[in-house]
Amino acid sequence: MKTAVDKIVSLSDGDQTVELQKYLSSLTDDQLITVITNSALKGKKVGTTIKGIFKGSPSTSTEGSNRRLLLYQHCIPLCESGDLQTEVAADIIGLLMLETHTLSGPSLAQLASLFVEAIKMGKMGSGKSLELFPTVLTALAACEALSYGKGELSGDEYKKQLINSLCSSRWDPQCVIHLTTMFRDVPLSSEELRFLVEKVLRMFSKLDLQEIPPLVYQLLLLSAKGCKKQVLDGIISYFKEQDLRQEEEQKHGESLDLEVQSIPEDQLRHVEGTAILHIVFAIRLDHELGREFLKSFKVAYTSYVDLCPFSVALLLSVARIQRYEEQVFELLKGAVIKSFKDEQLQQGSKFLQDLLPGHSSIAQMILDTVKNSVFGWDHVTQGLVQLGFFLMDTFGPKPGPFGKTTEGSATVARTPTQLACKLGGQVLLQGFKMHEPIRGEILEQVLNRLVTKTASPVHHYLDLFSDIVVSAPMILLESSTKVTETFDHLSYLPLATVQGLLKAVQPLLKVSMSLKDALILVLRKAMFSSQLDGRKSAVTGFLLLLKNFRVLGSLASSQCSQAVSSSQVQVDVHSRYNSAANEAFCLEILSSLRRCLGQQADVRLMLYEGFYDVLRRNSQLASSIMQTLFSQLKRYYEPEQDLLPPVKLEPCITAHGEQVYLQEPLAHLLSCTVHCLLWLQNMRRSANPNADDSDDEEEEEEEGYQSELQTILDSMTRRMIKSELEDFELDKSAEFSMGSSVGVKNNIYAVLVMGVYEVLMEYNFIKANYRKSHFEELIELFTHYHKLSEILKEKSGKGRVPSSKTPRSLLSLSFVSTLLTVLFRDSTQSREDALSVLRSSGEFVRYAVNVAVQKIQQLEETGHTDGPDGQNADKTFSFLCDMTSVLMWRYTNIPSVVEDAGKKEKRCSLSLLCLEGLLRIFTACQQRYPDKMAQLLSTMEISEDDAEPDDGNVTEINFFYIRQFQRALFTQLNRREEEFNSKEAQLLVSILSVLSRQLKPSSQQFVQMITWTVKICKETSFEDSAFCKGLLSLLFNLHVLYKTPVSLFLELCRDIHSQLGDIDQDVEVEKQCHFAIVNMKTATTATLLVLSQIDKVLDEVDWLITRKKSQVASEKSGSEEATQTAGQQDPVEKAVTLQLGTLLTALNELVQTALLPGTCTITLLRELSRTYTILTTLVKYYIQVCASQHGALPARVEKLVKLSGSHLTPQCYLFITYAQNGEFSGGGADDKKKKKRGEVNSAKLLRDTKAIPNLIFSIEQYEKYLITLSKKSKVNLMQYMKLSTSRDFRINAATLDAALQEQDDSQETTESQDAEETQEPKQKKRKQ
Repeated sequence: MKTAVDKIVSLSDGDQTVELQKYLSSLTDDQLITVITNSALKGKKVGTTIKGIFKGSPSTSTEGSNRRLLLYQHCIPLCESGDLQTEVAADIIGLLMLETHTLSGPSLAQLASLFVEAIKMGKMGSGKSLELFPTVLTALAACEALSYGKGELSGDEYKKQLINSLCSSRWDPQCVIHLTTMFRDVPLSSEELRFLVEKVLRMFSKLDLQEIPPLVYQLLLLSAKGCKKQVLDGIISYFKEQDLRQEEEQKHGESLDLEVQSIPEDQLRHVEGTAILHIVFAIRLDHELGREFLKSFKVAYTSYVDLCPFSVALLLSVARIQRYEEQVFELLKGAVIKSFKDEQLQQGSKFLQDLLPGHSSIAQMILDTVKNSVFGWDHVTQGLVQLGFFLMDTFGPKPGPFGKTTEGSATVARTPTQLACKLGGQVLLQGFKMHEPIRGEILEQVLNRLVTKTASPVHHYLDLFSDIVVSAPMILLESSTKVTETFDHLSYLPLATVQGLLKAVQPLLKVSMSLKDALILVLRKAMFSSQLDGRKSAVTGFLLLLKNFRVLGSLASSQCSQAVSSSQVQVDVHSRYNSAANEAFCLEILSSLRRCLGQQADVRLMLYEGFYDVLRRNSQLASSIMQTLFSQLKRYYEPEQDLLPPVKLEPCITAHGEQVYLQEPLAHLLSCTVHCLLWLQNMRRSANPNADDSDDEEEEEEEGYQSELQTILDSMTRRMIKSELEDFELDKSAEFSMGSSVGVKNNIYAVLVMGVYEVLMEYNFIKANYRKSHFEELIELFTHYHKLSEILKEKSGKGRVPSSKTPRSLLSLSFVSTLLTVLFRDSTQSREDALSVLRSSGEFVRYAVNVAVQKIQQLEETGHTDGPDGQNADKTFSFLCDMTSVLMWRYTNIPSVVEDAGKKEKRCSLSLLCLEGLLRIFTACQQRYPDKMAQLLSTMEISEDDAEPDDGNVTEINFFYIRQFQRALFTQLNRREEEFNSKEAQLLVSILSVLSRQLKPSSQQFVQMITWTVKICKETSFEDSAFCKGLLSLLFNLHVLYKTPVSLFLELCRDIHSQLGDIDQDVEVEKQCHFAIVNMKTATTATLLVLSQIDKVLDEVDWLITRKKSQVASEKSGSEEATQTAGQQDPVEKAVTLQLGTLLTALNELVQTALLPGTCTITLLRELSRTYTILTTLVKYYIQVCASQHGALPARVEKLVKLSGSHLTPQCYLFITYAQNGEFSGGGADDKKKKKRGEVNSAKLLRDTKAIPNLIFSIEQYEKYLITLSKKSKVNLMQYMKLSTSRDFRINAATLDAALQEQDDSQETTESQDAEETQEPKQKKRKQ
């Protein structure tokens, strides 16, 4: 054989073509094959041999042509067999490629079939010879005609048939990648490409996971030809499916004890990461692909297709490409806020919940992406950081009016924007915990924002920073320089930011000396800052340090629970860094703080409010703190026992020009001193109850100033009781107007004196230990306090500009709580006598409840209260529980009827005050302690005949109290109208609505609650609009969570119509009474409420139609499978049509009602206009459906159009006429008010006339699109519409006659002309 090879080579080289041909003809096919095989296996001279064979086989002769075909047919399997060296196989294929175009048509067809068969049989394992296939197909396509079956096909058609048969057959998973690579070189029509891409995507699930990334890469290269959307969607949906399977396995794996997962998670994540890299790389090179991806993402979230963590991760990776960055974040922002808004809409409506399944939230997707990115997705993490900050910046709290920042961090995130901001924080926090490389950047960006965003609130960043410190204190210590740099800006930052920042870094100060030293340096500088806020920041910082660096020997009870205990942070603490060092350090700080006692009132106030907490946490500092306070108090105390008053008020104020300022908040100083003293005495007592002889010098010294302080306080009490208002220059004749400096000075004095009285009242109550004489003194103190507060109220009421609100009470929350308990519930025999002194003073009892209400209100607004323990959330909550129990007992056991009988005063009774307190407690608890509501309710004990509720069942407890309040309201409603207490009834309704929010809408109790509310609305006929508003609001709020409220609207609208009468005075309205609560007096209120609720239902309907529209659009663009059978109607479409049908009927009632001109009329016009706009949207949707699916128009829709055209529209036009007449006639009813009302009315008319054209425009738009729908659906919908005349020039005959008559009297000559003129428009009208 060797000779044969050599011979072919030598003949070929010597250009002896004829001999070569002869020699080749002499060889049989088998011999030729053997020659090729041997030379190929040895790898020698194979190229020249093949070249020689080609040379000696001219394609023009049949023999040569057949030999060429034989060569191809043998070489292709030979290359696939895997026996050849790679280079040899590549050489052979290269040579064959060069000669392919010379093959005849039939040979090409045979060769192509050989390839197709080999692929079907799975013999294309290595894919080497596949490189030849595109060349074969291209050559085939160029052929004129080929025999196929019994007929002929053009080469192009033949190629199509081949590709079709290839894509329809089964592929061996091993050769999928080779085939995909091969098809890149095949010219394909768009139809063939689509068919091919579908086939490859179907093969994904049959491949091994590791083979997916290379296939994705090849597919993306293939997408350069087209089908970009299909390729991307296919890849994303494959990974989405894998994620879901993975999730299912994790869920069920725990219960089934599956040892082996079908796909290990880390493997899946790594594959996903590689696929993302490939896609991003492809997008960088092909911007069309990028645009397609962003478009499909947008379509996915607008048409409510569930997204998946993979697509979110991919999107974040794409954000690294600069040209897409902005678009990506805008898209994600839109998706996040839309997801939260939709969720909120669905949660608030049972109608929507029943109609649609809940879809997975994008927030969860984003958090899953953070979790998945641990598996080496570095290309995603950068996007996550940007997204987190983007969400926090965009949706964070905004500055209030005039750049003021709102106080305190928000309560629980409730609105979509708050939730989006919170999500940003979660992304950053999780990212910080999981990824080391981005920690530095997150920290730096958070701190930068704290420093730079001084104009807007930053509490969301403070919360994030605090969470970071708690979750990873050690990591933060590594970047402590960044924190130190932030400290340098402390004195320039707003106070709230400083407080939050210092609170957050506090755990770090305990373990890092350098950080603590840096902070102290900064605070010392700030102490001498020229800015008041800077000095306040210094005080805040120092007080915080004092609280947290405990001195050895501090009492155990003063231990404070730290968010991060030092044990969590393993640090080598320096030996000198201990309690002894702490003591020197704390004393040094205290001496710095003493300087503040000479500064502005605000700075001193902070100090007084902080000292009590410091003392409680660090009791060893007691003597220095007490001495500081004591010496400060002495400055304002009058030591002469016979002189009145006992305090010097002059030094407490300072003047600057004509302005008078408070210099020393005396009452706060006194309050701080008293609380510290009482706490210390209490501690000493509990620490050593039977230590009689203590020879400790320090303790003697303590005893010394304690007794001295007590003497001072007793003397003050005695002399304050003796002092008259004149002693303070504050009698009835004093001036209190805030306009003059004297008035301001008197106001400051009055507030200080009232504060002193309050502090002394608290001190004497605690010291009294239930002794009658002390309580009598307390009442005398109160009498003085009350007299002064009455004067202040009276004076401030007189001035045209009311002065500031009543000053905040200085009583502590714990005292208020104790006081209420002893006043109402304490039945201890021994205390009876003393307590009767307090109880007999109605004013005092009233004052106690008033202060309680004030404190709870402050808690609700800011999250904390003034005074000791005001910042301690747990203690505050326990006081709330005590007060709830007392107020509830007082309200239920002493009915307000008993009180009211005694006195007919204008002020509200005690029961009402208690009720207001309860309402405020429930609202505050729901806002500030949403998880503790059940705990709050379970502390209230009620000694009623009812069985006590079982503590275990939260709903039961809640419903137990709901029943109590229902009973109270029922009692109110059973009285005669003149005895009905509207204020109390309103409060009860408010309480019921707060408590009913705690019920689950699916529970039995919720249904009972609704039934009861409906019953009350149907049976109560009091003419009280405020009560009616509260009750109907409660009814609507409950009803919407139970089922759709449209039927309710219809009944209410019928009631309103029958109460107010028809716009046509000649029409008698049939008397209907579904709800007695609707009467002449309350009908207007009810109308406005119903209209606002109709607006909400229209929102829902609008949302549903938009949702359906986007789904139709995406189905249309995606596939043509979405044809719907004409008989059955989509449940969403059906629901929308029914809702709108009932709403139209309800509005039809209102449009015929003689509503009062003004707000009611305008609101109704607006709602009508909105209704028509939504009807237009629905019509546009059906135009879209008819165009794409050629379905018949549902009969329901036809009915809806009929209802709108024949009933509502004509009535709308009548109502417009009525509204215009009403406005003109209502203009000048009263001569006295005419001038004043002239301007108001013209503005009002302008506003109303805007609502009218809007309505007419909406109706006409609706009719315009109806014409289009009629054409598309072949149903004549316009038969129900009547031509409107509202735009035409209307002539009122009666008015015209009257005017003509007047003119007739004055001059007869002009009469004929006038008549002619008035005829003209009529003729014109006829022409129309």
